[in-house]
Amino acid sequence: MQDKILILDFGSQYTQLIARRVRELNVYCEIHPFSKFEITPDVKGVILSGGPCSVLDEGSPDMDMEELGELPVLGICYGAQLLVKKNGGTVAKSNHREYGRANLKTVDSHFDLLKEIEIGSQVWMSHGDTITNLPDKFQLISATESIPVAAYKIEGKPVYGIQFHPEVTHTTQGKIVLRNFVVHICGASQDWTPDIFVEETVANLKKQLGDDKVVLGLSGGVDSSVAAMLIHQAIGKNLYCIFVDNGLLRKDEFEGVLKSYEGLGLNVKGVDAKSRFYDELKGASDPEKKRKIIGRVFIEVFDEEAKSIKDVKWLGQGTIYPDVIESVSVNGPSVTIKSHHNVGGLPAKMNLKVVEPLNTLFKDEVRNVGRSLEIPDFILGRHPFPGPGLGIRILSDITPEKVRILQDVDAIFINGLKEEGLYDEVWQAGAMLLPVQSVGVMGDERTYENVVALRAVASLDGMTADWVHLPYEFLGRISNKIINQVKGVNRVVYDISSKPPATIEWE
Repeated sequence: MQDKILILDFGSQYTQLIARRVRELNVYCEIHPFSKFEITPDVKGVILSGGPCSVLDEGSPDMDMEELGELPVLGICYGAQLLVKKNGGTVAKSNHREYGRANLKTVDSHFDLLKEIEIGSQVWMSHGDTITNLPDKFQLISATESIPVAAYKIEGKPVYGIQFHPEVTHTTQGKIVLRNFVVHICGASQDWTPDIFVEETVANLKKQLGDDKVVLGLSGGVDSSVAAMLIHQAIGKNLYCIFVDNGLLRKDEFEGVLKSYEGLGLNVKGVDAKSRFYDELKGASDPEKKRKIIGRVFIEVFDEEAKSIKDVKWLGQGTIYPDVIESVSVNGPSVTIKSHHNVGGLPAKMNLKVVEPLNTLFKDEVRNVGRSLEIPDFILGRHPFPGPGLGIRILSDITPEKVRILQDVDAIFINGLKEEGLYDEVWQAGAMLLPVQSVGVMGDERTYENVVALRAVASLDGMTADWVHLPYEFLGRISNKIINQVKGVNRVVYDISSKPPATIEWE
């Protein structure tokens, strides 16, 4: 049985980050809403997350700590304040919001949580309340200049609270704090590795699927490729993969992706449905309308192809952990899972059961599992690409000519990044065809042609993103190449907006 750390979510923006840090220690963990969790024998400890609410507010998130039994507990920020309040201590509004860097003035390193933590160590605060009075049997173990209680322990119990955030990089020794709790206090084994994940997942898939047939839609991206390889290892030729060309892929991607999958031994059928998508999209310029048409037609094409395979019982999907977390809010299920990750209508329409072998993994973990499966780097290192493809990078109605222009522009940009060693420094890149024409001069002639915008961002998970400071010389070369080689474009601009407030895609 795999050791597990339970992270109870009170709505903090950093909760996923706590999980990532724990998993970096090769310890398995799961995030659950504070109001809906189960303590099973494999749970070695519990982390209570921070949250946007105040423990002083009426109706603020609350839970019965008795449910945690004698397990080790680490309360972070809101979690720490909740433990204090429920045990008779005092939490009060701060005179000023404590947000940003602080330094630990006192550190009692005799306590396991703070072993190897140095006096003066930088921590990150983000709270409007502060603990002013500890309950009986609560021992003060750390303070900062302005915060009397930065960390505490309950006497005789493996229960700790900290008012700073160890999961963020601004807390310079935060990983040590989490290691101390997870490994030394909880005693969780550090044996959750990509190789172990592959071994356990393939064994579980064999049991779950038996001799059943599975159909899976490949996109050429990381998630669907790794999911396919895991299922393939379990059931071999009983996995049927379908790769649909919706006419909105990158240039030459359909042929290239099919060839790469051949080398992996996957059973893949390519379906050229370009004209069908173009016909359905004719005249549609509203972004949401385009997304819905692309999603609907994909379901129709996929369903038709899947029905040609006899006795299929399962639909394979490359759902990853952030998609699952985002579909469950602190207070219960939210309305939808991201539509570009999961084609929600398929399982119901096809009367299939769903198998999602990656639904406990973060994106970087998916890539590590892919390396363990020996999937080529050119697939694993591929930038994220939106489900609707170039359909939401053409900021108007879609025509084959507009797709041709954008594919050519995109190919020059992406190939340029690869040729000049910049591709791996960028999280996601692409080009947008704007609904704007501008005056230009080519030779002795005036032109009135299209404007394209190039976009390159750096990000860890897509939740936030910064525009990448690509070298001016590189942008100059790419701009010249696009204007000289792509008929229909006479102006190139570079998007220098970050997320937030802008999004990564323009539609």
